[in-house]
Amino acid sequence: MADTSSGRASSAEVRATARLDPAAAPPGVPGPRPGREEGRNDQPVISGPPAGSGAPAGSGQPAPGSRQPADSGRSEPAQSGRRPRRLARQVRRKLAALAAVAGRACAWLAAGTLLFGCYLQLSRTVPVDSDGAANALQAWDMLHGNLLLRGWRLSDVSFYTTELPQYMLIELARGLTPDVVHVAGAITFTLLVLLAAMLAKGRTRGREAAVRMGIAAGIMLAPQLGSGVYVLMLDPDHVGTAVPVLLVWLLLDRAPRRWYVPVAATGLLAWALVADSMVLIIGVLPLLAVCVTRCYQRIVRERLSPRCWWFELSLAAGSLISAVLAKTALAQIARHGGFRVWPVGSQLASYGELPSHFMLTGQGLLLLFGADLFGRDLGLPAALAMLHLVGLALAAWAVCIAVRRFAGDSDLVTQVLLAGVVIDLAAYLSGTRAVDLHSTREIAAVLPFCAVLAARLLARRLDAARMVPALLIAATGYLVCLGREMAEPAQPAQGQQLASWLAARHLDYGLAGYWQAASTTLASHGRVQVRSVLPWHETVTRGSWETDASWYDPLRHTATFFVLPPGAPGLAYPWSFDVRATFGQPARIYDAGPYTVLVWNRNLLTALP
Repeated sequence: MADTSSGRASSAEVRATARLDPAAAPPGVPGPRPGREEGRNDQPVISGPPAGSGAPAGSGQPAPGSRQPADSGRSEPAQSGRRPRRLARQVRRKLAALAAVAGRACAWLAAGTLLFGCYLQLSRTVPVDSDGAANALQAWDMLHGNLLLRGWRLSDVSFYTTELPQYMLIELARGLTPDVVHVAGAITFTLLVLLAAMLAKGRTRGREAAVRMGIAAGIMLAPQLGSGVYVLMLDPDHVGTAVPVLLVWLLLDRAPRRWYVPVAATGLLAWALVADSMVLIIGVLPLLAVCVTRCYQRIVRERLSPRCWWFELSLAAGSLISAVLAKTALAQIARHGGFRVWPVGSQLASYGELPSHFMLTGQGLLLLFGADLFGRDLGLPAALAMLHLVGLALAAWAVCIAVRRFAGDSDLVTQVLLAGVVIDLAAYLSGTRAVDLHSTREIAAVLPFCAVLAARLLARRLDAARMVPALLIAATGYLVCLGREMAEPAQPAQGQQLASWLAARHLDYGLAGYWQAASTTLASHGRVQVRSVLPWHETVTRGSWETDASWYDPLRHTATFFVLPPGAPGLAYPWSFDVRATFGQPARIYDAGPYTVLVWNRNLLTALP
């Protein structure tokens, strides 16, 4: 036993000696690995030549016949050479990514510029009326310091945070001119088409993304000449309201599920609600209904933890908060002397009105999709209108699919688009806004919503069925329709002839009905100012719709004429006997084309009640 232990001790001592001095290790005793220090396997060690090699110790020269390691003397240059190459590859990748982003941005910009040019020409085919002119006058007043529109009584829609800033920027560059309305309408509809294409694309790439964007933009490409252009790209009547709502849907589609997304959506909805209460119908209520439905499915049916449905709950709460914020903002503006909005009616239609509302809704949908062919002669216009039925059919098909899979759909955007279409149409049918074909502006958001639905739900099916060539043929017909409409001559503003007549006779301040007042003022570039009046107990009184109280101040202005519209007395307002009952007999009477101009030698504003 003693010999064994001493032998083990001797072996341990030998190994220790070998670790300290490799040259002293006897043959057969393993030493450390050549070129490595014990415990530091990642650093090479340069050792001298073995004894008896013929090379002096510490000379650093290799022994004759010995082999150097393959990377000896070249490891550092190789690593330093690879580092610049890696850096160059990273730079090239970043530059390629930036070039791709810049290319896509340039493509979108080029498409927007082309569409704007087409839609500007198309908008000019319809004359500007007093609705758009009144908004231009409000923006002009804001541009000259009245930012809160003090003294103004607006319609039931203010457009204060949407179209009015847009009008201000255009007037800053173009001045007060009727073309401001056309430029703004073309910009708005161009943005609507581009946003619909972006939302239709979603997160897809390649061929499917191209098909999606083509379907959405193609359905909206060519509005119908006449009433279709008037509704979609002339006056700011609810069409531009869909732009911020589409921005909210685009945010929900592209952004991650983070806390700031509901906050941003709430801010966008509140900003749009200040401008137009229609956002309640096409934005707030659809988002609230969808989020409540999704929360119910996760809480009650799937029994998931709150961590899985906090996002939808935050969006639902944000939609309610946006309505409160918008109402508070409007109240604060009015409290500080700013504009006031005409109260929005909430009365429901009677049973007797429902059939006519259904007819107007059906005709309005045909008009929005460019397929209103009733009352037209058979020929090329009717054929092009029939071709637009393709877009309407795709939209109807997509809506049916979205309804069928609504409960189990995981796509939030598809659900809110469907809810927006359904709620908007239901409100139009059951309300009192369906008066004539131009009332279709109340359901204008149905067009971009349905176009996006058709693109997101049908693109893959149509591509798999090899229907893309057929879609390209339909798109070619849409382009022919757009080109034919652009060839129509531009129309002057409704009050252009009257404005020129009044300016030539130095009649620069007077009164008229609503449809002659603002349009004439805008047509004259503000040189002739005509203010609107209303009927009141067989007389006339100052207007209260899209008017400024300072217009009727006799200490600031002197009104000397009154414009009567064409038509027999008692049929076209203002009525001649109401005017004479208020102001007495005029000193002079003129015929200005279809209008009759009555002139007094005193200030008519002093006689207004």
